[in-house]
Amino acid sequence: MAWDIINKIWSCFTHDLGIDLGTANTLVLVRGKGIVIREPSAVVQHRKTKKVIAIGREAKQMVGKTPNSLMAVQPLRDGVISEFDIAEAMLRFFIRKVHQNPQLFPPKISRPRVVIGVPYGVTEVEKKAVVDAVIRGGAREVFLIDEPMAAAIGVGLPIEDASGSMIVDIGGGTSEMAVISLGGIVNCRSVRVAGNKMDEGIVEWAKKKSNLLIGQGTAERAKIAVGRVGNNSGPVKEIALRGRDLISGLPKEVRINSSDVAEAIQPTVRVILENIKQTVEETPPELVSDLMQTGVVLAGGGSLLSGMPEAVADATQMPVVRAEDPQTAVVRGCGYVFEKPDLLKKVTFSKWW
Repeated sequence: MAWDIINKIWSCFTHDLGIDLGTANTLVLVRGKGIVIREPSAVVQHRKTKKVIAIGREAKQMVGKTPNSLMAVQPLRDGVISEFDIAEAMLRFFIRKVHQNPQLFPPKISRPRVVIGVPYGVTEVEKKAVVDAVIRGGAREVFLIDEPMAAAIGVGLPIEDASGSMIVDIGGGTSEMAVISLGGIVNCRSVRVAGNKMDEGIVEWAKKKSNLLIGQGTAERAKIAVGRVGNNSGPVKEIALRGRDLISGLPKEVRINSSDVAEAIQPTVRVILENIKQTVEETPPELVSDLMQTGVVLAGGGSLLSGMPEAVADATQMPVVRAEDPQTAVVRGCGYVFEKPDLLKKVTFSKWW
């Protein structure tokens, strides 16, 4: 009781952050202020001195274009931290950017509390890496929450009800599909196959079909501009891919359409759909009965692909809806749990000081 009173008093002098530390993008939400940072998870540093040159949007623009003295790094791979020091520098930059903004907070405010999402099933070592990076980045206290749980809270699913709810979060590094009931995850799968694998599929497709070498950034832009799932979803669009001819070594341009992109990303989509089906197959029958009524909710950037809801509905034989603003579902869930202290204790793993 005394500890709760101390925390309430301390909360008057601090602020709470929800962070979605994604493979592709990092989002930061300030309790009571909304989403204040939405930038790529990218860092450019000097090879020899290790000095950080650029972070976020500025660094993303440099990817694939840096001289030999610089290197562009994504500090997360498949949803978990792969470059600890770089991830720490990136988090410190984002937290300080929020913390030192006089329009958001008065000066001399205490270090923040943070709720941060992590992929379901990550190891204790991977959890510890996230916590250490956030603490050293400037946080006072850190709470971890499973990303599918955060996404379900963010899209407004009734996670504490006795009825079942299902969320599918297709991000940049991981795809996670979870069935939730009574405030807990009943069944979940997390596969490290998502948006980045789709980009790699487009790169490989361009090599095999057109002898064209393109960067992953070009592939991502093509996916966003004309990408779709299946050949019967939405209008056919075209985009020009520019890169290097693998035979002549000279610049080359090839025009591809939505059907080409659908073919390129099909292997990745197939893995995601198969894991969604297996999640349903492993769910208790009483909850499956609920899901037939409530359906499946899609979140994450991958759900924005044209035809994705229809493909999931066809695979599961259940109604499927795409969440409103699916890319922010996780960070909104991270921020919302601060509003409900009981929910914060129930859905987060633990806290470190």
